[in-house]
Amino acid sequence: MSERTAAEAPRAARQIELPEHRYARELEFLAAYDQGPRPPGWRMTPRAVVLFVCGSDDEPLRAADGGRLTVSRKFVGDRALVERCVVTLAGERGLLLVGEPGTAKSMLSELLSVAVCGTSALTVQGTAGTTEDQLRYGWNYAMLLAKGPSREALVPSPVLTAMVRGAVARVEEVTRCLPEVQDALVSLLSERRMSVPELAGGDGADGTVHAVPG
Repeated sequence: MSERTAAEAPRAARQIELPEHRYARELEFLAAYDQGPRPPGWRMTPRAVVLFVCGSDDEPLRAADGGRLTVSRKFVGDRALVERCVVTLAGERGLLLVGEPGTAKSMLSELLSVAVCGTSALTVQGTAGTTEDQLRYGWNYAMLLAKGPSREALVPSPVLTAMVRGAVARVEEVTRCLPEVQDALVSLLSERRMSVPELAGGDGADGTVHAVPG
């Protein structure tokens, strides 16, 4: 048996495919299918996002280049709910999904994230042990000791990464987080900026990272 390369081995060992890999063909097709206006940073139009989640009702879609594809239904639920979620995200607002366990909230958030920004991996798992630093940032301490506070030594959280990219960050099980962690998240959602006081210096930088449109 021939040996697999290092890049192939992890992919072959996956039990669950990420939606960005599982539905790569549909995502590529829908990004080209609808050429209408898109919110800042979005990979496809809001209409195409709804189509990606709810499917095309077994009817093949025809792209401008003549390509045809039937988009599978991924979320079994109220289409109007999905539309409201998409409108909320298009308005650059925070989206809170509430429901009983097992009602596909996480799956829906993954599908929306990958359709909007191409990745579902910018995720913070909320638990009783989640700290505020997991929503903000940490440090590469070896680099911090060697060079002092700098952008290179900063280890951004998924939330900070999403702010810089204009992408979607997901916080799972937010109600399990401690109140002070929830308060930190509310502050980020309302102010759309994060203070990094260690980066404030004599070059005029105030140490504030602002969320870009998206």
